[in-house]
Amino acid sequence: MEIVLAQSKDAPVIHQVMLQAFQEYEKATPSSSALSETVDSIEQAMQQSEQAFIGYIEKQPVAMVRFTLSTKGIYFFRLSVIPERQGQGLAKTLISWLEQYTLSKGITISQCKVRMSVPRNIELYRSLGYVVTKEEMVKNRNGNSLVIATMEKRLSNEEEFN
Repeated sequence: MEIVLAQSKDAPVIHQVMLQAFQEYEKATPSSSALSETVDSIEQAMQQSEQAFIGYIEKQPVAMVRFTLSTKGIYFFRLSVIPERQGQGLAKTLISWLEQYTLSKGITISQCKVRMSVPRNIELYRSLGYVVTKEEMVKNRNGNSLVIATMEKRLSNEEEFN
């Protein structure tokens, strides 16, 4: 997989990959807020401080992850792999790439938030060394509640780069 740092002009590609990956959460209660994002909202966020990596196989976008960097660490979100490519290790490759990028910026904390109701995502991050540091009940725009886990990993240069 070829991984590139996205530009704000790549918002349509980011949006397309994200919608495909998050479609399975359309019927979840509550449904994912990712499904209500627009190309414009992504482009605007990227013109501020948000960044993204897009993974391509044979010039086709198959995965992406959005993130923000701060002095406290990196916060990544909306990790997306298109359905027909899930289970092939692409998410792990993307996270590994993201972690190396983070370390290259002198940052050693990586963090994400995950729905507790999606155990396979919790397990994915645990398998990569992330630990749950906080659980909280949050309400979405529609007033529905869900339990969100904050997962965190302390990064070091000894980790293998794929």
